[in-house]
Amino acid sequence: MDNWIGKLWRSPEVREKLTFTVFILLIYRVGAHITAPGIDVNILQQQTGQLGNTLFGVYDMFTGGGLSRATIFALGIMPYISASIMFQLLAAVFPTVEKLQKEGDEGRKKLTQWTRYTTVALSAIQAYGYAMFLQSIPGAIRTPGVGFIFTTVLALTVGAIFVMWLGEQITERGVGNGMSLLIFFSIIEGFPRELVSTWELYRLNQISTLALVALVLVLVGVTAAVVAMTMAARKIPVQIPRKVVGRGRIQEGQKSFVPLRVNSAGVMPIIFAQSFIIVPGTLAAFSSIPWLQGLADIFQPNNWVYYITYAILILFFTYFYTAIIFNPVDLAENLKKQGAFVPGVKPGARTAEYIDRILTRITLPGSIYLAIVALLPFWIFDIFGITTFIFGGTSLLIVVGVGLDTVQQLQQMLMVRHYDGFMKKGRVKMRGRQRYM
Repeated sequence: MDNWIGKLWRSPEVREKLTFTVFILLIYRVGAHITAPGIDVNILQQQTGQLGNTLFGVYDMFTGGGLSRATIFALGIMPYISASIMFQLLAAVFPTVEKLQKEGDEGRKKLTQWTRYTTVALSAIQAYGYAMFLQSIPGAIRTPGVGFIFTTVLALTVGAIFVMWLGEQITERGVGNGMSLLIFFSIIEGFPRELVSTWELYRLNQISTLALVALVLVLVGVTAAVVAMTMAARKIPVQIPRKVVGRGRIQEGQKSFVPLRVNSAGVMPIIFAQSFIIVPGTLAAFSSIPWLQGLADIFQPNNWVYYITYAILILFFTYFYTAIIFNPVDLAENLKKQGAFVPGVKPGARTAEYIDRILTRITLPGSIYLAIVALLPFWIFDIFGITTFIFGGTSLLIVVGVGLDTVQQLQQMLMVRHYDGFMKKGRVKMRGRQRYM
């Protein structure tokens, strides 16, 4: 591991990318602590502390506490993520959007532009809703009115656009996916504080040793399971036939495989399920209707109705989102165009049916795994009475997934550098016309 880290830092290109990424992340975290003008943060936090089990609490987690502190980056990267998911869903409904996805670089550029415009619109709408919410809190706004609404909408919209630009800069000039890294650091920001709080309660004998050991074991076990399932894949064997290339040269056939991830949907099913199940709590928080309050009490993470409904929603959205992002027909057609085939299966429609059947089978254990990861922390915390260190399946999957993707990209950078060094320092001499290149 130390050699690997040393190689990273000794590589000028990798070192530059890492330095740039850290610099952008520092800018993001500094902006995430600058409060928007005209807001009393203390009163706001007192009010928002009761909204942890609502959509507000979920959104606040992805922004690193930006909503509860009313910062200029309060919206975070979520408007851009929402716009991207919107176009993914639209591609399954509108052929025009699907065609753009398949047109290569030009199509992707146009979709990116549409996504940016949609991000600006969503940011303005969300900023206006947030400004109205702030005005509804007594004493939170020093000078409420049209001026405050305009200033808040402008500040938060510009902040969201700037965050989107920061994410794109990391993707283009840094290491890893910029949007994912911004969410990653927003989530892990609260981990050290929660660890310290948990340790202090343990020192005061308010948390037993058994509860602390159980917490550590759950963290380690669930993290290991998430890593294993994130990397798990079903390999479909593919045969590439022998073909003639160049001046009568024959390229021998090759054996390869197409990996189908057990968890193709990633963290999105949990996010969708969580968004649906906290709707009653969100509505109850802003209303006084008795039956709505009772419904919200039922859908709290302390009873079996919540757990069963949550698990069913995760299973449903896993199949739903997998069907949207993965098209077996397109994969079968691409294999057919390349002359590749699955041994024992006819190219074309039969291959698509074969891939779809395998995908349907492996999605079931993937969805069960997502449900367990999402619900296990709630059970452990409820059993041992731990309230200081709260981590959910959503945050854990995002942290592990983004971490693995970033490490894999760094490894690929090292491999490329190694090959370049081999080509420059090797003893292979160029012959013929190649020496003039």
